[in-house]
Amino acid sequence: MSNKLNFIFWGTPEVASDTLEILKKAEFLPSLIITSPDAKKGRGLMIEASPVAAFAKKNNIPCLKPEKLDEKLTLQLSTFNFQLSIVVAYGKIIPEDILNIPKLGSINIHYSLFPKYRGASPVESAILNGENYTGVTIQQMEYKMDSGPILAQEKVEIGRDETAPELRQRLMKIGGELLVRILPDLTGGKIKSIPQNESNATHCEKIKKEDGLIDLNADGVLNYNKFRAYAVWPRTYFFQNGKRIIITKARLENDKFIIEKVIPEGGKERNY
Repeated sequence: MSNKLNFIFWGTPEVASDTLEILKKAEFLPSLIITSPDAKKGRGLMIEASPVAAFAKKNNIPCLKPEKLDEKLTLQLSTFNFQLSIVVAYGKIIPEDILNIPKLGSINIHYSLFPKYRGASPVESAILNGENYTGVTIQQMEYKMDSGPILAQEKVEIGRDETAPELRQRLMKIGGELLVRILPDLTGGKIKSIPQNESNATHCEKIKKEDGLIDLNADGVLNYNKFRAYAVWPRTYFFQNGKRIIITKARLENDKFIIEKVIPEGGKERNY
């Protein structure tokens, strides 16, 4: 690899492994990868490694899967001469003493325009609230979640019919490419960070299964936004005769929420 940056990469899901692929293409590969422990997945509850762990194995990169981010891990990481930590959807709060181990500290890619939509569901929340724009922020991490100074941002228009998975995929690519562009200036000390305006900060919570419940009598635009935001999980649904009906296809027409296809509880997909 021609870009000799000694860094740790923290991440777990596919969005993080996709970011690693972008870094690899630009000839930036981490010296160490840290991801969540293998977990039970699917109906068979088979133990599976995370997408990031799979990337590490494929590319022969040392990979740690700590259960706890404790003093033992802190001591282990402090013995290496890491320049930087890059964090993308790791899934746990990283202690401040670990964040500060690398010479350049730790940076994070977040899929919103800070200080808006700090927290666990920025993509879904932007769609849910009818935003016309969102974006990507790369921030210098601090222990208080998503509060660190901004290193770079890119604004993105949200498509009228764009779902959360579609938007997230676009933002992931934009964020990875933005990261690649700023890394030389970051390591060269040429980037001036900008503090976030705390008075404009908003927060978004982790999505729960019950959030997908739709009131069919509610505003059509709001219902369509919810359908787009929860397109994969928890999906949108309503109850009919005590049975859950999952909405799989819908459109907005003259501000009316038009359901096209559904899956009745215990049944197969059909036209509504």
